[in-house]
Amino acid sequence: MSALTDSKGRIIRTGPYPELTPHAVFVGYFLGVLIALSIGYAALILGFSIEGSELAAILGFGILRGLMNRSSIVENNINQTVASAVNSASAGMMFSVPALFILDQTDFNAVVMVFSCIAGGILGVAFIIPLRKQMIDFERLTYPGGVAVATILKSPGAGIRKAIYLIAGAGLSALVHFISKTSGFENWDVGTLLSLPDYMNGIWYISLMTIGVGFIAGKGGVFFIVGGYICYWILAPALSGLGLLPTPDTLAAAGQSMPGYLRLSLFRPVGIGMLIGGALTGIVLALPLIVSAVKSMQMASKVKSAISKDEMPIKLLFMAIAGATLLLFVIAINSTAEMGIIRGSLMALLGTLWIWVAGVILSECIGRTNWSPLSGMTLIAVTILIIISSGLGDKAAIISSIMVGAAACVAMSQATDLMLDLKTGYLLGASPRKQQTGQFLGTWLGPIVIMALIFVLHNAYGLGSDRLPAPQGQALASMINGILGGEVPVQKYVAGAGLGAILSMSGVGGLGVLVGLGFYLPFNIVLTYSIGSLLRVFTDWKFGHRVGEEVGIPVAAGLIVGEALVGVGFAIYYIIVGGMA
Repeated sequence: MSALTDSKGRIIRTGPYPELTPHAVFVGYFLGVLIALSIGYAALILGFSIEGSELAAILGFGILRGLMNRSSIVENNINQTVASAVNSASAGMMFSVPALFILDQTDFNAVVMVFSCIAGGILGVAFIIPLRKQMIDFERLTYPGGVAVATILKSPGAGIRKAIYLIAGAGLSALVHFISKTSGFENWDVGTLLSLPDYMNGIWYISLMTIGVGFIAGKGGVFFIVGGYICYWILAPALSGLGLLPTPDTLAAAGQSMPGYLRLSLFRPVGIGMLIGGALTGIVLALPLIVSAVKSMQMASKVKSAISKDEMPIKLLFMAIAGATLLLFVIAINSTAEMGIIRGSLMALLGTLWIWVAGVILSECIGRTNWSPLSGMTLIAVTILIIISSGLGDKAAIISSIMVGAAACVAMSQATDLMLDLKTGYLLGASPRKQQTGQFLGTWLGPIVIMALIFVLHNAYGLGSDRLPAPQGQALASMINGILGGEVPVQKYVAGAGLGAILSMSGVGGLGVLVGLGFYLPFNIVLTYSIGSLLRVFTDWKFGHRVGEEVGIPVAAGLIVGEALVGVGFAIYYIIVGGMA
């Protein structure tokens, strides 16, 4: 029991602090939708996702403490657990589902896809819960992201201040993006002002969101921008000096610009290869962690207290696993008309096994290194599934493999997110069982929100376009084309995969993927991103990490939220206007 006193020492409340309350759950739903829309939108532009727990914790202080006058830290912890569970679908689905649109397979059943991802999310959570005690209590894995959220939650006053900074950043970003969209001034051609050669592509994307993501990435983001600068400021001048670039007349006849030719014909396919090679090499390099994860499972099975009063009842977990597996089986055999019971059963079984193994591996990776090879695990999962379904015809194989693969991707994302949140709760003295319940309560909502967002953005801007490049979806689509025998620039993919593998062996987590994204993305995005990343490096050097963490990151998070919401709003407007025309 505990007691809460006022400034004069008078007891104003006794008993345990509120934790799993309707306030926490519904605020978590609201913030989860807000964050999922924002981070999902950003992921389609930049090719990677960021953790939403910190945003939810900061905004949670503003709502629960600032507006509702509720003072329980563990209640806000449930809020961020629910919100991050909703947001976990953004990474899982944005890495996989856009491939269907890029491959022009848009007539899949969206409702079935949503239920598939919900089933995957439930499996990911249920499979990882038994390992909480082993990974957190016994092995005491670091989980740096969970520690960061716990630090925020332990500073209520700082949390409210950060919420104000975040809201201010969101307002500024929303205003700038609204003006940019309405005026048509979305890119600034600095290269022409400075008389740079057109192959150096000096056009800057007007986006505070991109700056914000770069600031949050900090030093790690420098590796991302290196790829773009190598392409246009080193390789392109070298090609020009060697006389290997097409003439202006040749480009004009083909209806291409020099930057467009370089990106579409050279840098993008090499970048896709680097994404694939870097992601798969990351899995190989994670083998020691995989061995450790298997040992964790073995030890957890021997410890009688692995499932205790701290956890959800084991029977309930078995019911969740059985129900979600059955749902995945039904979805697999009904994903296409050509799918039979035997093939569908095999896909559902392998998908379930991959969810279990990959979820544990990724939780171990992120617990030790704060880096998760999610994209590599997704590529492997879809590769296995598309080989199983390859006899159905290209269309059926693509739809069925991505449908089950998306479920696996969401499951892996949910598993790592829950372990991060449980580490936060461990440091706060929260109830694991209540956090696990909160994770389940948030799992169903994310796929609905993200599926709707994907359709809205595709109808307005087109997935795979310069406006929404969807790099991870493009990499997955290219790999599927290669497996099914489509026309792909094999030599460039292979060269990129080799380069991505070499970079990933450097010891820097995900280096091949980061540099590959720099190759793949339009350079105007990379240029703007570099402002945020280098600004974070400068402020950390000049003022110390505290300024960046206390002021810079909340403002940067606001820049992401503000622009993303305006971007989604414009997408809805375009659809409405187009429908009325």
